[in-house]
Amino acid sequence: MSENPQPQSADPATPDLESLVGHWLTVPDAAEQLGVPLSRVRQLIADREVLAARIGDRRVTAIPAKFLDEAGPRPELPGTFTVLADGGMDDEAIIAWLFTPDATLPVEGAPIDAIRAGHKTEIRRRAQELAF
Repeated sequence: MSENPQPQSADPATPDLESLVGHWLTVPDAAEQLGVPLSRVRQLIADREVLAARIGDRRVTAIPAKFLDEAGPRPELPGTFTVLADGGMDDEAIIAWLFTPDATLPVEGAPIDAIRAGHKTEIRRRAQELAF
């Protein structure tokens, strides 16, 4: 049992999303990292090029840092988000699935790590399997 219990989500697929992801960027932090206005980061979220969740005590909107690289949003992600959403997942469940460690992946870590290592097709295949 954790010394600092976190409120549990009603959905068992997304327990303690904030800890699962680890490193988050608030909208202002993401804008600074990318060198773009806040409105551009908000548009990236609205266009589902990245997903965001409300985290922390103040429930600020934040993006998992691994969704971005030095050039901007990772181009492999929107299609993966779509496949998972078509399978019935909401944004928080998608983030949780992408960050949940899986020992059966071709690289160590979670699906997001496999995507970043160039295994987009494998991850999308697994995402499609969830829908059926």
